[in-house]
Amino acid sequence: MYKIENIIIKNSYLDDKSIYYHKKLYISYLKKLNELLIKNDYDFRYSKKELISKIDIFNLNDRDDILYYLGAVLNHELYFNIITNNSNNKYFYDFIKIIEKRYTSLLNFKLEFKNISNKLVGSGFTFLVIDNNNELNIINLSNNETPYLYGYTPLIAMDLWEHSYYLKYNIDKEKYIDDFLNNLNYEYIIKK
Repeated sequence: MYKIENIIIKNSYLDDKSIYYHKKLYISYLKKLNELLIKNDYDFRYSKKELISKIDIFNLNDRDDILYYLGAVLNHELYFNIITNNSNNKYFYDFIKIIEKRYTSLLNFKLEFKNISNKLVGSGFTFLVIDNNNELNIINLSNNETPYLYGYTPLIAMDLWEHSYYLKYNIDKEKYIDDFLNNLNYEYIIKK
């Protein structure tokens, strides 16, 4: 079975109630994923990331549900690592160098990220990814789709399901997005 990732969220901009809710939701997604995999006599030989490209080994009737819960687990694990702001300046400047190559400045990156995230209709995630051309791009994916489905490597995942911001920010999604972008774990991004 897939085990729960070490979820230690330090120095987050989220309140304890929101963090508790996220952890509880993540654990329920992982439990449902494991139940589906066991139902299909899966032997857990692949990592969660590898499992996406092996989806055809499962019963056709269960594939959509497996991808849904697998995406939810992968997206939340990345999100938890991103919102744990324990970076130091060294990684911040490394991040800036990478961002400036594509977006010319951190401010432009934040504006673009915010603009794209505000275009997400319904629930989902906004990601900074390395695409198939080895370039940085900001994308929205609905519900629990994960960039790995498209061969992309996600560096940043921002949860835009209403539960991600409602407890602390109520309907002020803009403030949630700003706080998210101002509290990234640069060390995790760089080492990814």
